Amino acid sequence: MGFENLEVWKKSVRLSADLYKELKGLKDYGFRDQITRSGLSIPSNIAEGEERASLKECLNFLSYAKGSCGELRTQIYIGMDVAYVDEQVGRKWLAETESISSMLGGLMNAKKQRIIDKGKTKPGT
Repeated sequence: MGFENLEVWKKSVRLSADLYKELKGLKDYGFRDQITRSGLSIPSNIAEGEERASLKECLNFLSYAKGSCGELRTQIYIGMDVAYVDEQVGRKWLAETESISSMLGGLMNAKKQRIIDKGKTKPGT
């Protein structure tokens, strides 16, 4: 299955696009660039991980995506606090990041289980 079929990837792509659309007029370029980079990093790392040859590498990139999700959530809170991000929009984005983070955790656990299951099927174990 390609990364394009993963719901977590689709959801994170939509969130990233929403960030760009919503913040395109923001004049604080440093903040805008940082928050959009964090958002862009999530689906990008999911894609990169899914394209890697080993499960270990894949897990590393999914972990990076999960970390970027936490980074983005922090920036949303700050953006709301300084009135760069509308409260209602921010709450929606926070819910999305929490959902994406949870989905990533589930995907990582499933992949870790595959590693464990592979170890159980080796001869002599």
